[in-house]
Amino acid sequence: MTDLSPFMLGAHALFAVLWVGGMFFAYQVLRPSVPGIEPPPERLKLWDRVFARFFHWVWIAAVALPSTGYWMIFVDFQGFRGASLHIHWMHGTGWLMIVLFIYLYMKPYALFREAVAAENWEDAKANLERIRKIVLTNLVLGVITILLGSTGRLW
Repeated sequence: MTDLSPFMLGAHALFAVLWVGGMFFAYQVLRPSVPGIEPPPERLKLWDRVFARFFHWVWIAAVALPSTGYWMIFVDFQGFRGASLHIHWMHGTGWLMIVLFIYLYMKPYALFREAVAAENWEDAKANLERIRKIVLTNLVLGVITILLGSTGRLW
């Protein structure tokens, strides 16, 4: 452990909360509220603006989380051999979340943005549904990862 260990742990927790909390907000609060916006193209334009802002932060989290995580593994635990099982599980679920986000961003989100820009509302809706499913998967993985991180040392 070094003087930076509390900072790294705090940054790691902060970026996990930003990413997972943002998905929870989008899925459980914003999504159910959007159907009241008429006409339907306005909903898709709203999601386009929301995703642009949120995904900026997810990219930062997708870099910060493995960076701080590896720092803690190699400095605080002297490598994976010194890390508990829950750390290994967090490592796996975290990378799965990152891979899913990269796919989401590069494929359905890129197609969604193109469809919104072209005012092709049917394609935009179809890609929004793909995004929704991936976000739900990542939200579940994120909650599991947070539970692993917060309780794993107690097993």
